[in-house]
Amino acid sequence: MTALNVAEYKNIWIFAEQKQGKLSNSVFELIGAGQELAEKRKCQLWGVLIGYNLETEASRLLEYGLDKIILAQNPKLENFVDGDYAKILAELAGEYKPELILGPATFYGKSLFPRLSIKLHTGVAADCIKISTDPATGDVTATRPAYGGNVLAEITFAQVRPQLVTLRPKAFQEASKNSNKSGEIIQKDIPDDKLEGKTQVKEVVQEASTMANLTEADIIVSGGRGLKGPENFHLVQELAQILGGAWGATRAVVDAGWVPYSHQVGQTGKTVNPKLYIACGISGAIQHLVGMQSSKVIVAINKDKDAPIFKVATYGIVGDVFEVLPVLTQKLKEVLKK
Repeated sequence: MTALNVAEYKNIWIFAEQKQGKLSNSVFELIGAGQELAEKRKCQLWGVLIGYNLETEASRLLEYGLDKIILAQNPKLENFVDGDYAKILAELAGEYKPELILGPATFYGKSLFPRLSIKLHTGVAADCIKISTDPATGDVTATRPAYGGNVLAEITFAQVRPQLVTLRPKAFQEASKNSNKSGEIIQKDIPDDKLEGKTQVKEVVQEASTMANLTEADIIVSGGRGLKGPENFHLVQELAQILGGAWGATRAVVDAGWVPYSHQVGQTGKTVNPKLYIACGISGAIQHLVGMQSSKVIVAINKDKDAPIFKVATYGIVGDVFEVLPVLTQKLKEVLKK
């Protein structure tokens, strides 16, 4: 077998996820992480955007300082198809040879990157919450939760190219716009015979919901075991609705069957980074703190003044949630005129 010439592989790529022609929020977190790595490696940061009629979104990506955008388009790629996207991304990687490809650990990313790893004969570090690179060699070390979040595993790539890593949404800061740089868009019109064609998207159905998405919400109200039972979670839900936010829960609450797993915040649930996080009856176990401690403002409500949650809280209210939440919700209704 011919030895891999690592020197041939240059630049860092991000897979720019789009849904129905609009960039996902996770893209800007990938750019933020990619910029730090590219700066250490003194290399360029590229974006790959696959779909159809995405010229506007490609130009939008350039506003964040990417050096180049590969825009691969075909009408049949308008909606995400994992097999076709993996085939195209693998061929592009073979042509341009990136040393690292970053993607989001979203539904799309979890489907795409395993297929991509098979096509590129390389491994993938999935759902990572931290990433670093050796400035000299470019070898990546990625950290991900393992064994139900009880340990953090470090995954390294030694002399493997390209390296594939998916990053957990909300575990990284979003990039800011950079108007000082001007990048280039590389147009790639994908012919039909380059598609696998095994799967077709017939219809996209939007889920109806009056609540904000947990991972994208600017305001989150979460409840813990201090609420004493599922019948009391309406206190959390009502406050979240008044604030126009989403509601979450701790692992203990989910394990007890009080609320669905989709609302779990923490190391084995969703990592969130809202502008405001209100923790109600949550003691502050490390498993939960890992998933929310990067929130801009944290308000903790707990009757135990020594609860660990107060160590990370911006503001703390020592009191019974059954007394505080109804008063707080009523006051906000008056102030917000709801």
